[in-house]
Amino acid sequence: MEMRKIGLIGGMSFESSAVYYRMVNEAVRERLGALHSAEVLLHSVDFQKIVDLQKAGRWDEAAGRLSEVARALQSGGADCVLICTNTMHLIADAVAASVDIPLINIIDETALRLKERGSRRPLLLATRYTMEHGFYAERMKAHGIDLIVPDADGRKLTHEIIFDELCAGKVLDTSREALMTLIETAKAEGADAVILGCTEICLILDPANLPLPGFDSTAIHADAAVDFALLDRKVVCAA
Repeated sequence: MEMRKIGLIGGMSFESSAVYYRMVNEAVRERLGALHSAEVLLHSVDFQKIVDLQKAGRWDEAAGRLSEVARALQSGGADCVLICTNTMHLIADAVAASVDIPLINIIDETALRLKERGSRRPLLLATRYTMEHGFYAERMKAHGIDLIVPDADGRKLTHEIIFDELCAGKVLDTSREALMTLIETAKAEGADAVILGCTEICLILDPANLPLPGFDSTAIHADAAVDFALLDRKVVCAA
């Protein structure tokens, strides 16, 4: 069977990139059977350098770095590229414009899944950049989806859990309970779903065991990559 090669821009953090690699290959094996696995190119960056650019607000430099990686993946034979992090989709359009292969956008794919399930007012749990910079909400709005985010304290808490714990491989029950409380609060305020909008949050929350329907952006993104690779359907790509 013909299979396209998936290009992954990873390392942000490597904890979630490992999840991507596993999910993509498990999905290919499940769909094709036997010992089939995906054709994958993974370029893993030094996350600390990216974090330093984020903290300094030097998003143009971050876009330049990820664009460089995307071009390298294209030169290596990748047929598509994925940025394996929600936060860095802030500069996804710039990265997409730097290559001639499709960039599969995690926000668009998550929005499509929400609409398929009839959810229009989800809670977004993500990094502070993703919850506050507007790029995620604006792109969701274009799909007819209005996001809810936690209050300032909740956003700070979620950001710290992601960067101080999950990106460092720490999964704490107390943090899981705190995130569950944020979801319960959002449910009371009218949220009809919850987006695990950071690729590490699936390490601590199971979307099947939440007070609201859960949408794991990591799993959705990985599944879209496999759809593209196996020519199963047209995915939402930016080029």
